[in-house]
Amino acid sequence: VQLVESGGGLVQAGGSLRLSCAASGSIFSINGMGWYRQAPGKERELVAAISSGGGTYYADSVKGRFSISRDNAKNMLYLQMNSLKPEDTAMYYCAGEYPTGDYWGQGTQVTVSS
Repeated sequence: VQLVESGGGLVQAGGSLRLSCAASGSIFSINGMGWYRQAPGKERELVAAISSGGGTYYADSVKGRFSISRDNAKNMLYLQMNSLKPEDTAMYYCAGEYPTGDYWGQGTQVTVSS
């Protein structure tokens, strides 16, 4: 299983970014998927998750601003991030719960300037 994130970058506060995660190596549609982030000096935290059935979860800090989605036909996971804040600055990781275990991408950096 390989997960590859893209879409990070530098954006001003109030701006938007869309992160993508391309999955390969196993059946994608049966897995729960999520986006995590880790800021310097802080623990990794779950930002948003989506089940195989499409149910979603969001951390309180991003509710109403972020939206997670998946395209099972394309083996893709997305995170639409709107109204970004400086405190959203972190490395963002795609993660998947597969029958063979949990897998992580290499991360994509998101930096929000004030």
